[in-house]
Amino acid sequence: MTLHGLLLVDKPRGPSSHDVVARMRRISGEARIGHTGTLDPLASGLLVLCLGRATRLSEYLLGHDKRYLAQVQLGQSTTTYDAEGPITLERPVLATHADVAAALQTFLGTIRQAPPAYSAVKVGGQPAYKLARSGRPADLAARPVTIHTIELIEYVSPRATILVHCSAGTYIRSLAHDLGQLLGCGAHLADLQRTAAGPFLLTDAHTVEHLDREFAAGAGAQLLQPADAGLQMWPKLDLDSAAAARVMHGQTVSAEAVHGVARAYNPAGSLIAIMEADAAGTHWVPRKVLAPQ
Repeated sequence: MTLHGLLLVDKPRGPSSHDVVARMRRISGEARIGHTGTLDPLASGLLVLCLGRATRLSEYLLGHDKRYLAQVQLGQSTTTYDAEGPITLERPVLATHADVAAALQTFLGTIRQAPPAYSAVKVGGQPAYKLARSGRPADLAARPVTIHTIELIEYVSPRATILVHCSAGTYIRSLAHDLGQLLGCGAHLADLQRTAAGPFLLTDAHTVEHLDREFAAGAGAQLLQPADAGLQMWPKLDLDSAAAARVMHGQTVSAEAVHGVARAYNPAGSLIAIMEADAAGTHWVPRKVLAPQ
């Protein structure tokens, strides 16, 4: 049976996101699986997988905001900005709860953040971490990210526990490192758990072991969410048969004073296209046409 939809996985610490995808291919029997945002091996939490036709929508889910629960170890900096790399600096931690809380607030809003040298950012077509491992770490340019909220929920020196709601592309490792620089004692990310991605919550996710049992029992497909579950922020276009046929052939649909992006459905209720308003706002233009289920 071919599977189509989204699967919420509770990734454990240890395996990479690619490892989880590979295991879910074996468990589900579905070859077309991709994820909508990498979690480092040492991170745990929500990993949203796209299966079957839903893989064609993954690009629209990558931009979802993320929420994290992070443990930051003050007093130690590392090469990788997390606990995996060797310690490069150790300093006494003099920061109080008030100091840490105040420092965190300086990251609120849109900031410019440099990715870690040990990251998957491409430099001349090669991942930065490969250059770093070969002794040639790249000086990666800072890029804009948005920290919507950041909260210190516990501080027992030298460990700070923080909650972060941020834009896609934010490196919590860099946030931990930069916090240490600001406090003058150095810091690295000791533990990270993704608790939400867009509308999806970790509390609704399934462990790989649970998924293994459910698919083995023939009940795994019941755990899938609809492919459009992460697109509800866009308006819905219910098309008649004639308009749906035009869209399936890549033709526009006339409209009045429209803007932005929308989801188009045929009379049977199947998602058939992602549409975008033209510059004049008088037509919906198919940007990605999907085979109806």
